Amino acid sequence: MHQILFNHDDFIIVSKPVSLSVHCDDNLPGFTAQLSKELGTALFVVHRLDRVTSGLMIFAKSTKAAAAFGVLFETHKIGKYYLALSDSKPRKKQGTVQGDMKKSRRSAWMLQTSQVNPAITRFFSKAVSGRRIFLLKPETGKTHQIRVALKSLGSPIIGDPIYSSKTQHIGTVAKSEPSEVVNERCYLHAWQLHFDFAGQTFSFRDDPQQGALFSDKNVASVLHEWSKPNILKWSKNR
Repeated sequence: MHQILFNHDDFIIVSKPVSLSVHCDDNLPGFTAQLSKELGTALFVVHRLDRVTSGLMIFAKSTKAAAAFGVLFETHKIGKYYLALSDSKPRKKQGTVQGDMKKSRRSAWMLQTSQVNPAITRFFSKAVSGRRIFLLKPETGKTHQIRVALKSLGSPIIGDPIYSSKTQHIGTVAKSEPSEVVNERCYLHAWQLHFDFAGQTFSFRDDPQQGALFSDKNVASVLHEWSKPNILKWSKNR
């Protein structure tokens, strides 16, 4: 279930559950409609998460607030930090994935070498319990941007229904836990948000609650190390 983490006069911060679309899905009410009904007020979408992605979302309470957030996103003044898990080691441990995005077959997208209007994703990664955990900072907001970036590094996200080839056998929990197949979610989570709004600084953190692999104690240790991603030395080059 979702959780309202912060309620401001102009916006709310909510933890979106996995497998729930922001808008309607197969004629069923989406996350936005559910929240609006629950709060008894209109809500305005200012950014989106994929259906398979969990974590922090901002909803504006007025068109004025929505416009203000629109400017913040367009000018890259909102720090967004994501977590992801992969079964595969990336071609490089840290850096930047940058390139234009092109629609491919079905619902998939492809990363191009051209740089006309590129998607830009900075990342760190670490080995954890036989897998790889990523801390990601998307500086643009393209469709499937992070999922395609990790696929291009040779490290598709565990459980990704489009970009991972291991959808039937996704992985196992840490050796210290009972062995079991873990295929209950796509392991991508919107972890932290940092921004200034109406003269005030806001920072939010939402540790992932869904997914056995995110519950690994070694993951918790890495999250502690990465607890202040806004002060890390992010790569500026591709």
